[in-house]
Amino acid sequence: MERHCYDVIVIGGGPAGYTTALYTTRAGLDTLVIEKFSAGGQMTQTSQIDNYPGFDEGVDGFTLGFKMQNGAERFGAETLQAEVLSVKLNAPVKEIETSVGSFLAKAVVVATGAEHRHLGLPDEEALIGKGVGYCAACDGMFYRDKTVAVVGGGNSAAADALLLSKICKKVILIHRRDTLRATQVYHRPLMQAENVEFLWNSSVKEILFEETVCGVRVANKLTGEETEIPCDGLFISIGRAPETALFQGQLAIDENGYIIADESTRTNIPGVFAVGDVRTKAVRQIVTAVADGATASHFAEEYLANHK
Repeated sequence: MERHCYDVIVIGGGPAGYTTALYTTRAGLDTLVIEKFSAGGQMTQTSQIDNYPGFDEGVDGFTLGFKMQNGAERFGAETLQAEVLSVKLNAPVKEIETSVGSFLAKAVVVATGAEHRHLGLPDEEALIGKGVGYCAACDGMFYRDKTVAVVGGGNSAAADALLLSKICKKVILIHRRDTLRATQVYHRPLMQAENVEFLWNSSVKEILFEETVCGVRVANKLTGEETEIPCDGLFISIGRAPETALFQGQLAIDENGYIIADESTRTNIPGVFAVGDVRTKAVRQIVTAVADGATASHFAEEYLANHK
């Protein structure tokens, strides 16, 4: 019996993945979305999303994720809940091996996302949404006129601290070195911000909380002295870990682990596209992820039309 071959398989059911599926199915392409957890990706960690157009009172991440899934399935997209174990992408017909079997496709869209790096502290996971956050642009508004701490010293931490300084009463930037690693464009505005305080050569040892975060215990790396710092929220901005291990050796990946794909979302392998947080790009937000999905569907359709 001849095995079924999908026109498009999308690996990942976040906003980029399901937007791709919405557009490809509306274009008449037989599409399968493979997602190992639930629809929405990182959105599901956010209880209130206020920066996605069309929801004037905001929306929670789970609801938005399932709305995106239902929208794609309305036009015929299939969803498979499974873990992708390996991929073979170089042949004209690509093969995706999962925890429930293997699947074939003429085109593949990688939408596996990038996870925020965690500090690995006790109670960190349990306090996500209860004072612990990883995206100031997403959750900063909840801390208006409050005190927050930001951990990190790179561009992500500097950008988050600068954004929060315009919202919060006080921002405490905690960095393990004695100077920022962020590019110079961030240095002057942060140093000039009257409500930004720096804790150099320091690391967070413990998150203090009652029902929600109420402070952090910080250790000075030079003296070993530990101090309790009161704060209403903790933003952990120490970078992201893109989900690209599956594609090593096949797709071109940059020095930070992201799949190299330009604004067309095309990768180095014909018929393979990368969308959302997993690809090289300047801004990673829900709106840029869904834009990638629409773009990928266009170029996937074009590719399939030329490779019948």
